[in-house]
Amino acid sequence: MTISQTTTASTDTRPFSAFEWMLASRYLRARRKEGFISVIAGFSFVGIMLGVATLIIVMAVMNGFRHQLFEKILGLNGHAVVYKMHDKGPFEEFEDVARKLQAVPGVVKAIPLVEGQVLYSSPVQALGGFVRGMTEEGIKGLPLVAKNVIHGSIEGFDSQDGVAVGTRLAQALGLKLGDSIFVINPRGSTSPFGVVPRQRSYRIQALFEMGMAEYDRTMVFMPMKMAQSFMSRGDAVDVIEVMATAPEEINDTIAAMKVAVGPDYAFTSWRQRNMTFFTVLEVERMVMFIILSLIILVAALNIISGMMMLVKDKSRDIAVLRTMGATKGAMMRVFLITGASIGVLGTLAGLVLGILFCWRINDIKDFLQWATGTTIMDPTVYYLTRLPVQIDLRETAGIVLMAIVLTLLATVYPSWRASKLDPVEVLRYE
Repeated sequence: MTISQTTTASTDTRPFSAFEWMLASRYLRARRKEGFISVIAGFSFVGIMLGVATLIIVMAVMNGFRHQLFEKILGLNGHAVVYKMHDKGPFEEFEDVARKLQAVPGVVKAIPLVEGQVLYSSPVQALGGFVRGMTEEGIKGLPLVAKNVIHGSIEGFDSQDGVAVGTRLAQALGLKLGDSIFVINPRGSTSPFGVVPRQRSYRIQALFEMGMAEYDRTMVFMPMKMAQSFMSRGDAVDVIEVMATAPEEINDTIAAMKVAVGPDYAFTSWRQRNMTFFTVLEVERMVMFIILSLIILVAALNIISGMMMLVKDKSRDIAVLRTMGATKGAMMRVFLITGASIGVLGTLAGLVLGILFCWRINDIKDFLQWATGTTIMDPTVYYLTRLPVQIDLRETAGIVLMAIVLTLLATVYPSWRASKLDPVEVLRYE
Protein backbone atom coordinates (compact mmCIF):
# COMPACT_ATOMS: atom_id res chain seq x y z
CA MET A 1 0.00 0.00 0.00
CA THR A 2 1.41 3.42 -0.99
CA ILE A 3 1.62 6.45 1.30
CA SER A 4 -1.10 8.21 -0.69
CA GLN A 5 -3.44 5.24 -0.28
CA THR A 6 -2.75 5.13 3.46
CA THR A 7 -3.39 8.87 3.74
CA THR A 8 -6.68 8.57 1.89
CA ALA A 9 -7.77 5.59 4.04
CA SER A 10 -6.86 7.40 7.25
CA THR A 11 -8.55 10.61 6.19
CA ASP A 12 -11.74 8.82 5.23
CA THR A 13 -12.09 6.88 8.51
CA ARG A 14 -15.28 7.63 10.34
CA PRO A 15 -15.32 8.55 14.07
CA PHE A 16 -14.78 5.50 16.29
CA SER A 17 -14.00 3.32 13.28
CA ALA A 18 -12.31 -0.08 13.42
CA PHE A 19 -8.94 1.60 12.81
CA GLU A 20 -9.26 3.73 15.96
CA TRP A 21 -10.43 0.77 18.08
CA MET A 22 -7.57 -1.37 16.75
CA LEU A 23 -5.00 1.29 17.60
CA ALA A 24 -6.48 1.84 21.09
CA SER A 25 -6.39 -1.90 21.80
CA ARG A 26 -2.70 -2.01 20.80
CA TYR A 27 -1.95 0.80 23.27
CA LEU A 28 -3.77 -1.11 26.01
CA ARG A 29 -1.47 -4.10 25.51
CA ALA A 30 1.77 -3.12 27.18
CA ARG A 31 5.17 -4.02 25.91
CA ARG A 32 8.24 -4.53 28.07
CA LYS A 33 9.38 -0.90 27.91
CA GLU A 34 5.86 0.28 28.73
CA GLY A 35 5.55 -1.86 31.82
CA PHE A 36 5.30 1.07 34.23
CA ILE A 37 2.45 2.59 32.21
CA SER A 38 0.69 -0.77 32.30
CA VAL A 39 1.07 -0.92 36.11
CA ILE A 40 -0.56 2.51 36.45
CA ALA A 41 -3.42 1.43 34.16
CA GLY A 42 -3.82 -1.75 36.21
CA PHE A 43 -3.98 0.18 39.46
CA SER A 44 -6.54 2.53 37.90
CA PHE A 45 -8.66 -0.44 36.83
CA VAL A 46 -8.46 -2.05 40.29
CA GLY A 47 -9.14 1.29 42.01
CA ILE A 48 -12.28 1.95 39.99
CA MET A 49 -13.46 -1.65 40.44
CA LEU A 50 -12.98 -1.53 44.22
CA GLY A 51 -14.46 1.97 44.48
CA VAL A 52 -17.63 1.00 42.64
CA ALA A 53 -17.94 -2.32 44.49
CA THR A 54 -17.39 -0.65 47.89
CA LEU A 55 -20.00 2.01 47.18
CA ILE A 56 -22.56 -0.59 46.09
CA ILE A 57 -21.89 -2.83 49.12
CA VAL A 58 -21.91 -0.06 51.74
CA MET A 59 -25.02 1.64 50.36
CA ALA A 60 -26.83 -1.72 50.11
CA VAL A 61 -26.00 -2.58 53.75
CA MET A 62 -27.03 0.90 54.91
CA ASN A 63 -30.28 0.57 52.98
CA GLY A 64 -30.84 -2.80 54.65
CA PHE A 65 -30.32 -1.38 58.15
CA ARG A 66 -32.49 1.63 57.28
CA HIS A 67 -35.28 -0.68 56.12
CA GLN A 68 -34.99 -2.73 59.32
CA LEU A 69 -35.18 0.41 61.47
CA PHE A 70 -38.20 1.66 59.55
CA GLU A 71 -39.91 -1.68 60.07
CA LYS A 72 -39.26 -1.55 63.83
CA ILE A 73 -40.22 2.09 64.34
CA LEU A 74 -43.26 2.08 62.08
CA GLY A 75 -44.25 -1.39 63.28
CA LEU A 76 -44.75 -0.10 66.83
CA ASN A 77 -45.67 3.54 66.31
CA GLY A 78 -48.53 4.68 64.13
CA HIS A 79 -47.98 6.28 60.75
CA ALA A 80 -50.09 9.17 62.06
CA VAL A 81 -51.11 10.19 65.58
CA VAL A 82 -54.40 11.95 66.35
CA TYR A 83 -54.61 14.25 69.39
CA LYS A 84 -57.57 16.13 70.74
CA MET A 85 -57.00 19.85 71.15
CA HIS A 86 -56.17 20.68 74.78
CA ASP A 87 -58.94 23.25 75.03
CA LYS A 88 -61.58 20.75 73.88
CA GLY A 89 -61.51 18.59 77.02
CA PRO A 90 -60.61 14.90 77.57
CA PHE A 91 -60.50 12.54 74.60
CA GLU A 92 -63.53 10.49 75.69
CA GLU A 93 -65.27 10.05 72.33
CA PHE A 94 -62.31 8.07 70.97
CA GLU A 95 -64.38 5.06 69.85
CA ASP A 96 -66.54 7.21 67.56
CA VAL A 97 -63.47 9.03 66.21
CA ALA A 98 -61.67 5.71 65.61
CA ARG A 99 -64.64 4.43 63.56
CA LYS A 100 -64.61 7.58 61.42
CA LEU A 101 -60.87 7.30 60.88
CA GLN A 102 -61.06 3.63 59.83
CA ALA A 103 -63.67 4.58 57.23
CA VAL A 104 -61.15 6.88 55.50
CA PRO A 105 -59.59 5.30 52.35
CA GLY A 106 -55.99 4.30 52.99
CA VAL A 107 -56.44 3.73 56.75
CA VAL A 108 -55.81 0.16 57.94
CA LYS A 109 -56.32 0.56 61.68
CA ALA A 110 -57.08 3.29 64.21
CA ILE A 111 -55.78 2.23 67.64
CA PRO A 112 -56.72 4.25 70.77
CA LEU A 113 -54.14 4.15 73.53
CA VAL A 114 -53.08 5.58 76.86
CA GLU A 115 -49.39 6.28 77.29
CA GLY A 116 -47.12 7.74 79.92
CA GLN A 117 -43.66 7.69 81.45
CA VAL A 118 -43.24 5.53 84.54
CA LEU A 119 -40.61 4.00 86.80
CA TYR A 120 -40.21 0.22 87.00
CA SER A 121 -38.86 -1.34 90.16
CA SER A 122 -37.80 -4.78 91.37
CA PRO A 123 -35.57 -6.14 94.13
CA VAL A 124 -32.68 -5.87 91.64
CA GLN A 125 -32.94 -2.27 90.42
CA ALA A 126 -35.21 0.53 89.13
CA LEU A 127 -35.51 1.71 85.52
CA GLY A 128 -37.49 4.34 83.65
CA GLY A 129 -39.75 3.47 80.74
CA PHE A 130 -43.12 3.82 79.05
CA VAL A 131 -46.51 2.26 79.69
CA ARG A 132 -48.97 1.82 76.84
CA GLY A 133 -52.58 1.00 77.59
CA MET A 134 -54.26 -0.79 74.67
CA THR A 135 -57.16 -3.09 73.93
CA GLU A 136 -56.58 -6.67 72.80
CA GLU A 137 -57.65 -5.68 69.30
CA GLY A 138 -55.17 -2.82 69.35
CA ILE A 139 -52.17 -4.85 70.49
CA LYS A 140 -52.98 -7.58 67.98
CA GLY A 141 -53.00 -4.85 65.33
CA LEU A 142 -49.26 -4.39 65.97
CA PRO A 143 -47.59 -7.40 64.30
CA LEU A 144 -44.22 -6.34 65.68
CA VAL A 145 -45.58 -7.08 69.16
CA ALA A 146 -48.26 -9.71 68.56
CA LYS A 147 -45.97 -11.95 66.45
CA ASN A 148 -43.01 -11.67 68.79
CA VAL A 149 -44.47 -12.88 72.09
CA ILE A 150 -41.93 -15.50 73.17
CA HIS A 151 -43.38 -16.44 76.58
CA GLY A 152 -46.94 -16.28 77.83
CA SER A 153 -49.85 -15.03 75.73
CA ILE A 154 -51.85 -11.90 74.91
CA GLU A 155 -55.06 -13.88 74.35
CA GLY A 156 -57.79 -12.38 76.48
CA PHE A 157 -55.59 -9.33 77.04
CA ASP A 158 -58.56 -7.09 77.94
CA SER A 159 -59.60 -9.31 80.84
CA GLN A 160 -56.09 -10.06 82.12
CA ASP A 161 -54.88 -8.55 85.37
CA GLY A 162 -51.29 -8.57 84.14
CA VAL A 163 -49.05 -6.84 81.63
CA ALA A 164 -46.81 -7.64 78.64
CA VAL A 165 -43.15 -6.77 79.24
CA GLY A 166 -40.11 -6.56 76.94
CA THR A 167 -37.51 -9.29 77.42
CA ARG A 168 -34.64 -6.85 77.99
CA LEU A 169 -36.60 -4.99 80.64
CA ALA A 170 -37.42 -8.25 82.40
CA GLN A 171 -33.77 -9.35 82.26
CA ALA A 172 -32.56 -5.99 83.60
CA LEU A 173 -35.02 -6.17 86.49
CA GLY A 174 -34.26 -9.84 87.17
CA LEU A 175 -37.86 -10.90 86.49
CA LYS A 176 -39.48 -13.74 84.56
CA LEU A 177 -42.93 -14.80 83.39
CA GLY A 178 -45.36 -14.89 86.30
CA ASP A 179 -43.32 -12.53 88.51
CA SER A 180 -44.65 -9.14 89.61
CA ILE A 181 -43.29 -5.86 88.31
CA PHE A 182 -43.66 -2.75 90.46
CA VAL A 183 -44.79 0.30 88.43
CA ILE A 184 -44.65 3.87 89.75
CA ASN A 185 -46.50 6.74 88.09
CA PRO A 186 -44.83 9.99 89.27
CA ARG A 187 -47.85 12.00 88.16
CA GLY A 188 -50.29 10.25 90.46
CA SER A 189 -53.18 11.61 92.50
CA THR A 190 -53.41 15.09 94.01
CA SER A 191 -53.57 15.44 97.79
CA PRO A 192 -53.40 18.33 100.29
CA PHE A 193 -49.66 17.63 100.41
CA GLY A 194 -49.21 17.85 96.63
CA VAL A 195 -48.98 15.19 93.93
CA VAL A 196 -48.55 11.73 95.37
CA PRO A 197 -46.94 9.12 93.02
CA ARG A 198 -49.18 6.15 92.28
CA GLN A 199 -47.63 2.74 92.86
CA ARG A 200 -48.95 -0.65 91.83
CA SER A 201 -47.70 -4.17 91.29
CA TYR A 202 -48.66 -6.14 88.14
CA ARG A 203 -48.09 -9.74 87.19
CA ILE A 204 -46.10 -10.41 84.01
CA GLN A 205 -48.47 -12.27 81.67
CA ALA A 206 -46.37 -12.15 78.49
CA LEU A 207 -42.80 -11.46 77.39
CA PHE A 208 -42.17 -10.02 73.91
CA GLU A 209 -39.02 -9.40 71.89
CA MET A 210 -39.45 -6.81 69.14
CA GLY A 211 -35.80 -6.86 68.13
CA MET A 212 -35.00 -3.25 68.99
CA ALA A 213 -33.20 -2.75 72.30
CA GLU A 214 -34.75 0.65 72.97
CA TYR A 215 -38.27 -0.78 72.86
CA ASP A 216 -37.55 -4.13 74.52
CA ARG A 217 -35.89 -2.35 77.45
CA THR A 218 -38.52 0.33 78.09
CA MET A 219 -41.98 -0.79 76.91
CA VAL A 220 -44.77 -2.34 78.96
CA PHE A 221 -48.21 -2.97 77.47
CA MET A 222 -51.18 -2.80 79.84
CA PRO A 223 -54.90 -3.51 79.28
CA MET A 224 -56.75 -0.30 78.40
CA LYS A 225 -59.06 -0.11 81.48
CA MET A 226 -56.17 -0.87 83.82
CA ALA A 227 -54.01 1.82 82.21
CA GLN A 228 -56.80 4.41 82.33
CA SER A 229 -57.15 3.79 86.05
CA PHE A 230 -53.41 3.76 86.75
CA MET A 231 -52.67 6.88 84.68
CA SER A 232 -55.77 8.73 86.05
CA ARG A 233 -57.35 9.15 82.62
CA GLY A 234 -60.93 8.24 83.60
CA ASP A 235 -62.75 7.11 80.45
CA ALA A 236 -60.46 9.03 78.09
CA VAL A 237 -57.40 8.11 76.04
CA ASP A 238 -54.35 10.16 75.12
CA VAL A 239 -54.13 9.59 71.38
CA ILE A 240 -55.28 7.42 68.48
CA GLU A 241 -52.52 5.92 66.37
CA VAL A 242 -53.37 5.32 62.72
CA MET A 243 -51.82 2.63 60.52
CA ALA A 244 -52.00 3.47 56.79
CA THR A 245 -51.56 1.39 53.64
CA ALA A 246 -49.11 3.93 52.16
CA PRO A 247 -46.81 5.43 54.84
CA GLU A 248 -44.89 7.40 52.19
CA GLU A 249 -48.12 9.22 51.24
CA ILE A 250 -49.31 9.78 54.81
CA ASN A 251 -49.80 13.53 54.28
CA ASP A 252 -52.58 12.83 51.76
CA THR A 253 -54.20 10.40 54.20
CA ILE A 254 -53.99 12.99 57.01
CA ALA A 255 -55.73 15.56 54.81
CA ALA A 256 -58.61 13.11 54.26
CA MET A 257 -58.78 12.26 57.99
CA LYS A 258 -59.00 15.94 58.94
CA VAL A 259 -62.07 16.25 56.76
CA ALA A 260 -63.60 13.13 58.37
CA VAL A 261 -63.20 14.11 62.05
CA GLY A 262 -63.40 17.91 61.98
CA PRO A 263 -61.27 20.74 63.36
CA ASP A 264 -61.11 19.64 67.02
CA TYR A 265 -58.23 17.24 66.41
CA ALA A 266 -54.53 17.64 65.57
CA PHE A 267 -52.46 15.23 63.50
CA THR A 268 -48.76 14.36 63.51
CA SER A 269 -47.13 12.14 60.87
CA TRP A 270 -44.34 9.60 61.43
CA ARG A 271 -41.96 11.91 59.56
CA GLN A 272 -42.61 14.76 61.99
CA ARG A 273 -42.26 12.53 65.06
CA ASN A 274 -38.97 11.02 63.88
CA MET A 275 -37.62 13.95 61.89
CA THR A 276 -34.29 14.20 63.73
CA PHE A 277 -33.61 10.46 63.53
CA PHE A 278 -34.40 10.14 59.83
CA THR A 279 -32.48 13.35 59.03
CA VAL A 280 -29.39 11.91 60.75
CA LEU A 281 -29.75 8.72 58.71
CA GLU A 282 -29.96 10.65 55.44
CA VAL A 283 -26.97 12.84 56.33
CA GLU A 284 -24.98 9.73 57.29
CA ARG A 285 -25.80 8.06 53.97
CA MET A 286 -24.86 11.17 52.01
CA VAL A 287 -21.55 11.66 53.84
CA MET A 288 -20.67 7.98 53.42
CA PHE A 289 -21.46 8.20 49.71
CA ILE A 290 -19.25 11.27 49.27
CA ILE A 291 -16.33 9.80 51.22
CA LEU A 292 -16.36 6.48 49.36
CA SER A 293 -16.72 8.27 46.02
CA LEU A 294 -13.22 9.65 46.61
CA ILE A 295 -11.88 6.14 45.88
CA ILE A 296 -13.28 6.40 42.36
CA LEU A 297 -11.95 9.95 42.03
CA VAL A 298 -8.43 8.85 42.99
CA ALA A 299 -8.61 6.02 40.44
CA ALA A 300 -9.74 8.52 37.81
CA LEU A 301 -6.74 10.71 38.61
CA ASN A 302 -4.54 7.64 38.10
CA ILE A 303 -6.05 7.31 34.64
CA ILE A 304 -5.01 10.91 33.90
CA SER A 305 -1.40 10.28 34.96
CA GLY A 306 -1.23 6.98 33.11
CA MET A 307 -2.69 8.47 29.93
CA MET A 308 -0.33 11.45 30.05
CA MET A 309 2.64 9.08 30.26
CA LEU A 310 1.23 7.00 27.42
CA VAL A 311 0.79 10.10 25.22
CA LYS A 312 4.38 11.13 25.92
CA ASP A 313 5.65 7.62 25.16
CA LYS A 314 3.62 7.41 21.92
CA SER A 315 4.37 10.92 20.72
CA ARG A 316 6.55 9.64 17.84
CA ASP A 317 3.79 7.23 16.72
CA ILE A 318 1.25 10.06 16.88
CA ALA A 319 3.49 12.28 14.76
CA VAL A 320 3.97 9.57 12.12
CA LEU A 321 0.23 8.88 11.96
CA ARG A 322 -0.48 12.61 11.62
CA THR A 323 1.95 12.89 8.70
CA MET A 324 0.21 9.91 7.09
CA GLY A 325 -3.13 11.74 7.23
CA ALA A 326 -4.66 10.89 10.60
CA THR A 327 -6.70 13.81 11.87
CA LYS A 328 -6.50 15.50 15.27
CA GLY A 329 -9.96 14.12 16.04
CA ALA A 330 -8.84 10.59 15.23
CA MET A 331 -5.89 10.86 17.61
CA MET A 332 -8.07 12.28 20.33
CA ARG A 333 -10.61 9.47 19.93
CA VAL A 334 -7.89 6.79 20.02
CA PHE A 335 -6.69 7.90 23.44
CA LEU A 336 -10.25 8.57 24.59
CA ILE A 337 -11.10 4.94 23.79
CA THR A 338 -7.94 3.76 25.55
CA GLY A 339 -8.67 5.60 28.81
CA ALA A 340 -12.43 5.03 28.71
CA SER A 341 -11.90 1.29 28.26
CA ILE A 342 -10.09 1.14 31.59
CA GLY A 343 -12.86 3.11 33.32
CA VAL A 344 -15.83 1.31 31.77
CA LEU A 345 -14.36 -2.18 32.25
CA GLY A 346 -13.37 -1.31 35.84
CA THR A 347 -16.89 0.00 36.54
CA LEU A 348 -18.56 -3.12 35.13
CA ALA A 349 -16.18 -5.36 37.08
CA GLY A 350 -16.97 -3.37 40.24
CA LEU A 351 -20.71 -3.73 39.59
CA VAL A 352 -20.41 -7.51 39.28
CA LEU A 353 -18.12 -7.74 42.33
CA GLY A 354 -20.44 -5.56 44.43
CA ILE A 355 -23.57 -7.57 43.57
CA LEU A 356 -21.80 -10.89 44.18
CA PHE A 357 -20.47 -9.63 47.53
CA CYS A 358 -23.96 -8.48 48.59
CA TRP A 359 -25.40 -11.84 47.50
CA ARG A 360 -22.92 -13.82 49.61
CA ILE A 361 -22.28 -11.26 52.36
CA ASN A 362 -23.61 -13.47 55.14
CA ASP A 363 -21.43 -16.39 53.99
CA ILE A 364 -18.46 -14.01 54.05
CA LYS A 365 -19.48 -12.88 57.55
CA ASP A 366 -19.67 -16.50 58.73
CA PHE A 367 -16.23 -17.22 57.26
CA LEU A 368 -14.71 -14.19 58.97
CA GLN A 369 -16.28 -15.27 62.27
CA TRP A 370 -14.79 -18.73 61.85
CA ALA A 371 -11.38 -17.39 60.78
CA THR A 372 -11.07 -14.78 63.54
CA GLY A 373 -12.97 -16.58 66.30
CA THR A 374 -15.10 -13.49 66.97
CA THR A 375 -18.80 -12.78 66.69
CA ILE A 376 -19.79 -10.19 64.10
CA MET A 377 -23.26 -8.72 64.66
CA ASP A 378 -23.95 -10.50 67.94
CA PRO A 379 -27.69 -11.41 67.79
CA THR A 380 -28.05 -10.88 71.54
CA VAL A 381 -27.06 -7.24 70.99
CA TYR A 382 -28.46 -6.43 67.54
CA TYR A 383 -31.24 -9.05 67.33
CA LEU A 384 -30.06 -9.74 63.76
CA THR A 385 -28.67 -13.12 62.79
CA ARG A 386 -28.02 -11.95 59.20
CA LEU A 387 -26.66 -8.72 57.78
CA PRO A 388 -29.57 -6.91 56.10
CA VAL A 389 -28.81 -6.01 52.48
CA GLN A 390 -31.11 -4.13 50.12
CA ILE A 391 -29.79 -3.13 46.69
CA ASP A 392 -31.56 -0.05 45.30
CA LEU A 393 -31.54 -0.33 41.50
CA ARG A 394 -31.77 3.42 40.95
CA GLU A 395 -28.98 4.13 43.43
CA THR A 396 -26.77 1.42 41.92
CA ALA A 397 -27.37 2.78 38.42
CA GLY A 398 -26.39 6.23 39.72
CA ILE A 399 -23.12 4.84 41.12
CA VAL A 400 -22.28 3.16 37.80
CA LEU A 401 -23.15 6.30 35.83
CA MET A 402 -21.07 8.49 38.14
CA ALA A 403 -18.03 6.20 37.79
CA ILE A 404 -18.29 6.13 34.01
CA VAL A 405 -18.69 9.92 33.78
CA LEU A 406 -15.66 10.51 36.07
CA THR A 407 -13.46 8.16 34.08
CA LEU A 408 -14.57 9.69 30.78
CA LEU A 409 -13.79 13.17 32.08
CA ALA A 410 -10.37 11.91 33.22
CA THR A 411 -9.48 10.90 29.65
CA VAL A 412 -10.47 14.19 28.01
CA TYR A 413 -7.37 16.25 28.85
CA PRO A 414 -4.75 13.57 27.92
CA SER A 415 -6.65 12.88 24.69
CA TRP A 416 -6.76 16.59 23.88
CA ARG A 417 -3.01 16.85 24.51
CA ALA A 418 -2.42 13.94 22.12
CA SER A 419 -4.43 15.68 19.39
CA LYS A 420 -2.45 18.92 19.85
CA LEU A 421 0.99 17.35 19.31
CA ASP A 422 2.81 19.04 16.41
CA PRO A 423 4.33 16.31 14.17
CA VAL A 424 7.06 18.67 12.92
CA GLU A 425 8.29 19.44 16.43
CA VAL A 426 8.12 15.79 17.50
CA LEU A 427 10.00 14.43 14.44
CA ARG A 428 12.53 17.26 14.17
CA TYR A 429 15.13 15.46 16.29
CA GLU A 430 14.24 11.88 15.23
